[in-house]
Amino acid sequence: MTDRLSDAERDSALAPLIGAGWALIEGRDAIHKTYVFRNFVEAFGFMTKCAIWAEKLNHHPEWENVYKTVKVTLTTHDAGGLSALDVKMAEKMDQLAGA
Repeated sequence: MTDRLSDAERDSALAPLIGAGWALIEGRDAIHKTYVFRNFVEAFGFMTKCAIWAEKLNHHPEWENVYKTVKVTLTTHDAGGLSALDVKMAEKMDQLAGA
């Protein structure tokens, strides 16, 4: 089981993500970001690359895809909120998106 981020860990880990376009979800211990690509193929390619990393990390996003837009929510269900896995996955997703 993965531990939920402490208050100190949250402050230091989430600040750069918020600066990169991630947002906290009100009423839920989770973060969200919307990625917009040039077309469906790029969006789906991004999701495919993310899926490979999600399997490696054993941490899977909540997401949806409509045409060139991918909406992502990250939280660690086992921990009951945000964990270091969410931070890792968010950083990896930004890297894969070229953000």
